[in-house]
Amino acid sequence: MRRALTTFLLCLPALLPLAGCKEQTLYADLSERQANEVVAALREAGIAAQKLREEKAYAVQVGAADFPPAVRLLRAQGLPRESFDNLGQVFKREGFVSTPLEERARLLYALSQELSNTVASIDGVVAARVHLVMPEKHPLIDKPQPAAASIFIKHRPDADLALLAPKIRALVVNSVEGLPPDKVTVALFPASPAQAAPAEPALTATGGLSGGSALWPLSLGLAGLSLVGGAWLLRSRREHAAAAPLAAPHILENPHA
Repeated sequence: MRRALTTFLLCLPALLPLAGCKEQTLYADLSERQANEVVAALREAGIAAQKLREEKAYAVQVGAADFPPAVRLLRAQGLPRESFDNLGQVFKREGFVSTPLEERARLLYALSQELSNTVASIDGVVAARVHLVMPEKHPLIDKPQPAAASIFIKHRPDADLALLAPKIRALVVNSVEGLPPDKVTVALFPASPAQAAPAEPALTATGGLSGGSALWPLSLGLAGLSLVGGAWLLRSRREHAAAAPLAAPHILENPHA
């Protein structure tokens, strides 16, 4: 029994890294900035997360028990933030000749991406989209149709962007040629409030996992240690009691003998 207890104590440290087996990849193929924002948001909410380096990108992992609340939290905050294409990426030369239709489609897409990226950079904005409608000029029509734009903004519930709506409208109007201010619509939608993660012990076995997913091997090991220690102590007492000499019976002497 003593040998079994010693073997268990020696193997107990090897059981602790098993907590890492309960990790799940939350997001992969992220840039370093996206991974840092995700990890920071999760840790601020009490959810332990770690950033892993892949071949050309990064991944974020959390404990299996923290996976559902982590997804809800990041969805409410609009993380990881979407990467928008810039003008250089959209107008990257891929062929010798481009048709006017292709050039026009690329121009509209590039303007939409640039404006969406700008609006998404405003504090409190979770997600943003700018949709542009620019009718093509027809040679037989004297008065062309005016351009129009729709701005979709999803913001945090605690951020009041109603006061910034005129500035956002002016920003888009001054960025698109021939766009009248009365043809720009700004739609504001508050995001659902993020639910706080359940409080868990801060002690972890690997340094990157939450208490709910990391402490179960430690608890199991301590429970096994208690059982083995109790059995060894009980057996030691029995052996000690069996090895003790029996006390000689006390014989009363007969004084009349």
